[in-house]
Amino acid sequence: MSLNLAQLRAFVAVADEGGFGAAAGALGVSQSAVSHAVAALEKAVGLPVLSRDRRPRPTAFGEDILVHARAALSAATAITTLAAEHTGSAKGTVRLAAPPSVCQGLLRALLEHWAAELPHISVQLFEGEDDEVAEWLGNGTADAAVLVDPERDTGTVVGEDVFHAVVRRDHPLAGEAAISVADLADDPLLLSAGGCEPHVRRLFRAAGTPLRATHHVRELGTLLAMVTHGVGVSVAPGLVSALLGRELVLVPLRETVGRRLVLTGPQHQPWQPATTALVASARRRTR
Repeated sequence: MSLNLAQLRAFVAVADEGGFGAAAGALGVSQSAVSHAVAALEKAVGLPVLSRDRRPRPTAFGEDILVHARAALSAATAITTLAAEHTGSAKGTVRLAAPPSVCQGLLRALLEHWAAELPHISVQLFEGEDDEVAEWLGNGTADAAVLVDPERDTGTVVGEDVFHAVVRRDHPLAGEAAISVADLADDPLLLSAGGCEPHVRRLFRAAGTPLRATHHVRELGTLLAMVTHGVGVSVAPGLVSALLGRELVLVPLRETVGRRLVLTGPQHQPWQPATTALVASARRRTR
């Protein structure tokens, strides 16, 4: 029996993508190459691993070996990554997605750190709202991302912050040491719809105050501009301080809700060595 990683990679790709054409696109090879690799795998093991229906699916035997195929690919990626780290040969471009507040308030220092420690890796930054960032990582648009409070913590925590009220500098509450979200009831509330809404709702529940948003605003820059022009007040994470003009201030809240910012790669695909190197470098810096 002669197995190789190319055969296993083709089999897993067809199982995951639901077809030979889609698997070829995901792997960046021809459909013929995928078909030949799967056929070679079946010849090596002596059993069919995929049904040849309109939508190929693993056979019963294919299901049995699928978990082992994934483990073998993950192990090979881990070995390659460790070798790259030890030899300093990790290189390439990593497409990194992150929310605006993270891009402005956190990533500047990390980018400088990576440039010094990993000179052969370039980072291409994609800025999007929380849900967009998670989607880009899931569909392969991004190789890595800074996720907010992810369910699965497979990366490293690169930052934490808590939520504050955002008001104009001339607002009556601007000089207070701390306020409650209930104190914002006299002003129109601008609610971020780009990912912070669950955290804001938790704050209002903690205060026992109904959340009545006058405007739902997706783009953080638009929200801050509206507060600047006196349309209302808002609640946002502390990292937005890097985005504030002189007209706005953050006021601490007595109700405390924080968020964890986790740098990670894709959950269901092997990480490329450059992504693993970035995460490992960030972990060393955090420690």
